[in-house]
Amino acid sequence: MNARTATKRMLTILAVGAIGLAFTVRISAQVQTSSSTQHLGTTHQVKVEHAEVIAVDGNDLVLKMEDGSIRHLADVPESSKATVDGREIGIHELKPGMHLSKTVTTSTSPKVITTTQTVTGKVWHVSPPLSVILTMEDGTNQSFKIPKGQKFTVNGQETDAFGLKKGMKVSATKVVEEPITVVEQQAKLTGRMPPPPPAPAADQPILIAVAVPAAPAPAAEAAPAALPKTGSNLPLIGLLGLLLLAGSGFVKMFGTARR
Repeated sequence: MNARTATKRMLTILAVGAIGLAFTVRISAQVQTSSSTQHLGTTHQVKVEHAEVIAVDGNDLVLKMEDGSIRHLADVPESSKATVDGREIGIHELKPGMHLSKTVTTSTSPKVITTTQTVTGKVWHVSPPLSVILTMEDGTNQSFKIPKGQKFTVNGQETDAFGLKKGMKVSATKVVEEPITVVEQQAKLTGRMPPPPPAPAADQPILIAVAVPAAPAPAAEAAPAALPKTGSNLPLIGLLGLLLLAGSGFVKMFGTARR
């Protein structure tokens, strides 16, 4: 007798387990789920960076930032565009000397998503505090895990899993609040061409020639009309005397030879 009773009880437990397994996959079809989102406001943060284009090589860009630091941007996507003088240009149209401004707007939106799950059925079997099998409105049995602290409503009264009995019509509601933060960024790149060098006015000459009068040439010094006072006729007299002596000697020698 005891053996037959134990066998019967074992078969009942196995049957309950089989039913729970067979209908667990259909739980979602019998549970009513609703969700709501509560917005807690949105904050915006705007950051502006200024830079000057130093060099462009293919898709590599070298910038000089506003604080003087050098920033190298490698593999700039072809889809990146900058609005320069009202026209969108790509990476290959940037030129050294261009000034770029990047405006990044970061929007932060905290939200609370509330998910409510409600199930109603008749208790077919309960194993407190772990699980309960309910007979749903369509006559099928479904197994549910009982979360810790879960409450059930029976005839308008709240009870826990230990207060459930077979045949009771119960309803249970599970509310989950999940806070999330959504962060979105929008970037806008603008620029301007370097200013051209200033050009001279059409009626203004580039160079102005100024005539400079030549300096007068120094006057030539006139030759002195007479010897300076320091000069003397003695050398000339001496030269004449030597000539006379030489001449008289020559005449004397010539006369002696004739004799």
